[in-house]
Formats: sequence, C-alpha cells, structure tokens
Amino acid sequence: MSMSNPAPPRQTIIGPEAQARTAPLARLGDYLQLTKPRIAVMGLVSVGVGFALGSTGELQWVLLAHALWGIGLVAVACSVLNQYVERSSDALMRRTEDRPLSAGRISAAEALAIGIVAAAAGLLWLLLFVNLLTAALSLATLLLYVVVYTPLKRISSICTTVGAIPGALPPILGWTAAGGGLDLGAFALFAVLFVWQFPHFLAIGWLHQDDYAEAGMKMLPAVPQATGWLAVMYAIALIPVSLLPERAAIAGDAYLLAAVALGLGYLAAAIRFAFEQSKETARGLLWSSLIYLPLLLLALTWDHFQLLR
Repeated sequence: MSMSNPAPPRQTIIGPEAQARTAPLARLGDYLQLTKPRIAVMGLVSVGVGFALGSTGELQWVLLAHALWGIGLVAVACSVLNQYVERSSDALMRRTEDRPLSAGRISAAEALAIGIVAAAAGLLWLLLFVNLLTAALSLATLLLYVVVYTPLKRISSICTTVGAIPGALPPILGWTAAGGGLDLGAFALFAVLFVWQFPHFLAIGWLHQDDYAEAGMKMLPAVPQATGWLAVMYAIALIPVSLLPERAAIAGDAYLLAAVALGLGYLAAAIRFAFEQSKETARGLLWSSLIYLPLLLLALTWDHFQLLR
C-alpha cells in the first residue's frame, strides 16, 4: 500500500479588487484608532455627568448635544496631536508601535491637519453654541495636554501630576456648559477626578515601564519600588476628597456611603499592589480604577437627582 503526501492547505488569495474594497474600511479604522475612541467616550460620559450636575432646572438636551459635539472635537484634537508629537517614541514601544501614525499608515502632515481642524472646529462650535467659559476651558485642556504634558513625559515624572489636570477637566466642561460657574461644586468634581487618576496611571506606568524606558519617557517616580506606596497614598487621599460633592450640596448620604465603599475597594487594590508589585496586582489596581470611576459617577448622578425631587 503506497502512501501519498497530504495535499497542501488551500491558501486564500486576495485579488486586487477585493483589496480595493477592503482598503477604505482599513483606512476608516485607522482614522478611528487615531481618535482613541474609548478614551473619548469615557471623557464625554464625564462631560455628561458634569452637565447633569450643573443644570439648575430641566436638562437642556440641545445644549448638551452642542457641548458633547464641540468638546468631542477638542478631545479628538488632543488625541491626534498627542500622537503627532509622540510618533517617534510611539514607534519604539510595543504597546503603541502599531498605531496608524507611528506605523506610517497615516502621514504626520495628515495627522497634524486633522488635529488642527478638529481643535479649531470644536472651539468655534463651543464659542458659538455653548459659552465662552467652556470654550476657554477646552482650549486650556488642549494646551495643557499637548503643549505641556506630552513633551514633559520625556523630562520628569512630574508629568503625571500635570497630565492629571486636563484629565480632570471634562466634568468641569460639562458643568460650565450647563451654566454652572467655577464654584465649590466644580472644584469637588475636579478634585475627585484629579486624585483618582494617580493610582490608575501609576499602575499603567508600572505595567509598561520597560516600554516607557525604551522610549525615554519618565512616567514613574525616581524609585520605581515606591510606586505601590504612592498609589496607596493617593487612594487614601481619594476617600475624603470623594466626599466633597456632599459638602458642595450636589449629593447626599447615599452617595457618601457609595463613595466610602468604592474608595475602600480601590484602596484595597492599591495596598495589594504595594505589598506585591507584579503584573497581576498592577492589573488588579488598573481594573479597580476602571470600576471605581463609572460606579462613583453613577452614584453621584443618581443621588443628585434624588435630592432634587
């Protein structure tokens, strides 16, 4: 009985016509990736929360739509211009080397043009259809993120503190878009998001420390072993800071209970990371941060509207 060689596996050959049909979809995917949609959506959710909390009467849905559109365009500009500035360092890191700009699928000139147009359109939209204060704060967010924070990442680990400022401004943009001023309520929202970011970004920095070092970025403190205890310190500080919305009369007792419970959970994850710095505990802290924030904002919004009844 003779044995014949098995037939080679059939290869699928994509012809020029099929490639032409898929090319526009791939291009659209690259543009979408350039905007960092997950970060943009999270930012716009916090804008919506700020708008709801800053509204004194019924929600003005048309005004909210204008605010989300204008702020969304500015958020796109932040992401695109950040990647434009960091295109060389992104190409050196495994987690970012396949981004459209660093991989060369979108040119630097094209990204710069998209970023500038999105920024100008968003700021003009906010000026025309929302208000001057929201437009000015959006401009400040853009400048702090792209002009200050992004280049500072190569100079000093203080960049995390600077970057936390624009990161905490989205709910304030929603608050002012609804007509609120820069009062205690706005400060309470800012303070919560400002402090929340530190354990979150310390976990990310620790997980990707080799990548950041390869690209010359100083995202961790001078002594990386202290990263976990810094996260614990900020998680402890977050608990009293998270109670500020009640002091500002935009939430009540139900929110206080939720804030303390969520804060203790966040702190427990930080303590675990501090005692055993590993990929598992760092990811646990990261996921804890991603669970904490939406649940806190949900509790804050729900309790705020209970107070208004």
